[in-house]
Amino acid sequence: MWIFMAFQVTYMGAFTDYLKCPSPHLPEFAFIGRSNVGKSSLVNVLMGRKKLARVSAEPGKTRLIHHYLIENKWYLVDLPGYGYARVSKESRGNWARFVAEYLLFRSNLVCLFVLLDIRHSLQKIDREVLEWLHNHEVSFVLVFTKADKLSGNQRARSLASLKRELAGEWEETPPFFLASSVTGEGKEDILAFISRHSRAWKENVNGE
Repeated sequence: MWIFMAFQVTYMGAFTDYLKCPSPHLPEFAFIGRSNVGKSSLVNVLMGRKKLARVSAEPGKTRLIHHYLIENKWYLVDLPGYGYARVSKESRGNWARFVAEYLLFRSNLVCLFVLLDIRHSLQKIDREVLEWLHNHEVSFVLVFTKADKLSGNQRARSLASLKRELAGEWEETPPFFLASSVTGEGKEDILAFISRHSRAWKENVNGE
């Protein structure tokens, strides 16, 4: 059973323009994934809160850039999900525009966590997003969610299959974490990654 420890969290607002986001004086870590991949649930687990990010039965509910200030030390950003078919073409175009601008021009964005459901093969939209991130040199890592849904053997087979798929696209598999919002698996590893890279960002900015 994982320990439910809550962070000090301040909700900073929701935005559709990176220029209106909070002051970029602190390191920032963003989360994105296909609709219904478990992004909001993972954000809640990481922060030790049950209802920090709203978990909706309707995929594609998050359509704004939600900013949270964590312990007055760094920002967590909940980005809109992608790949939801019922969202209009115009809405998808707007999503692509303001999310792309945020990823490209947000100066304090340290790393993007791309969430993928470990139970499923990469979909076309996943490949397109990963290729776009690579081509535009956006720093990212992968998080394979819903790890608790598979047995040990199933997990190993699914992970091996996903790594083979990724190997076909990349010279080297991007860094990844296994995570579960039910058991808390991956929480400490992800938070340690954020802490380490947050310190490095601050040292670089301050010239230490």
